[in-house]
Amino acid sequence: MTDRDPGFSTLAVHAGAQPDPTTGARATPIYQTTSYVFNDADHAASLFGLQSFGNIYTRIGNPTQAVLEERVAALEGGTAALATASGHAAQVVVFQMLLKPGDEFIAARKLYGGSINQFTHAFKSFGWNVAWADPDDLDSFERAVTPRTKAIFIESIANPGGTITDIEAIAAVARKAGVPLIVDNTLATPYLIRPIDHGADIVVHSLTKFLGGHGNSLGGIIVDAGTFDWSKDNKYPMLSQPRPEYHGIKIQETFGNFAFAIACRVLGLRDLGPAISPFNSFLILTGIETLPLRMQKHCENAKAIAEWLVAHPAVAAVNYAGLSGDKYNNLARKYAPRGAGAVFTFSLKGGYDAGVELVSRLKLFSHLANIGDTRSLVIHPASTTHSQLDDAAKIKSGAAPDLVRLSIGIEDKEDLIADLDQALRPGS
Repeated sequence: MTDRDPGFSTLAVHAGAQPDPTTGARATPIYQTTSYVFNDADHAASLFGLQSFGNIYTRIGNPTQAVLEERVAALEGGTAALATASGHAAQVVVFQMLLKPGDEFIAARKLYGGSINQFTHAFKSFGWNVAWADPDDLDSFERAVTPRTKAIFIESIANPGGTITDIEAIAAVARKAGVPLIVDNTLATPYLIRPIDHGADIVVHSLTKFLGGHGNSLGGIIVDAGTFDWSKDNKYPMLSQPRPEYHGIKIQETFGNFAFAIACRVLGLRDLGPAISPFNSFLILTGIETLPLRMQKHCENAKAIAEWLVAHPAVAAVNYAGLSGDKYNNLARKYAPRGAGAVFTFSLKGGYDAGVELVSRLKLFSHLANIGDTRSLVIHPASTTHSQLDDAAKIKSGAAPDLVRLSIGIEDKEDLIADLDQALRPGS
């Protein structure tokens, strides 16, 4: 690097990486090993005691993983990051650091269906309780705050609806409550939105989606903004109190503005074990190198297809923040001026049955439960990802029965429009 601060595309290719010092390999190697040799007994002791940094065991960290973490932290503007086996795993590790049994967190209702299910059901077994708020009613976040509230969780661009969340407004609620704001930035990626710039304290991603971008590897990541004082009021004892596992050190006091990322690694990942594989780290790193190019194409295609759908007689409504008439267009202009993302929904006049029929007729679009691929994808959330919810809950979460979700890929937009056209044609 030069003295100039590198731009986003340069960071996407170079951040965290150097030629391999042993072989000269320019691409980051896949360090496919479980463990690492210590220099001597003192070196081993210093690593285990958190007195120095280095590799111990791939469940805790790996050199390929380390490049991935540094790269995503650089792109997001954070101080440090921790990669995990999946986006869901990242969320479990984050909340384990923040919550004790009986504690609460506030979450936006407009979320990925898997997160709604995780928060509503799986987290109950840990004694963690969720309170729901409406991102279209910002006061609902403040009303949901109680003395047991320990965090607020939102998505920058909500899945499945593609709606834009007012990050700064909700960050203000979090600051007033003295709790961190966690933002899932999966749909936007830091190319479109950097939540830390708008007040987020923690950013999470499913690396499986746009960052990896090719539908070939699972991963998640936690990015520490370095902005939150974890020692204030002793609300977060995992970070502020002496840790008996590490000779009584206090994580916040010792590690400062990257304390949360360290705690997630040495207290969460170490014991819960959702480690990302070196091979998946390598594949996701490779995907990130083309992130700016892909996101430009994703957004260009998505806007063109949304505009085409608006005029189609079988379509009741199109929900895409990139459209000038969309209710979230002003927020999109503020937070995501490069584009409103590649995931959006539209409603069919034929209702639930028409949605099920459409996904079966499409040929170029793949019908599957994923987003963020180079290939264009389609799903009917009410019959799949949100099927565990009743109709009222589906509507509240942005997955009404007549809704179809598209994740627009990087193919030629004319071919994608032609596929939608034949699938929507009566009697096709």
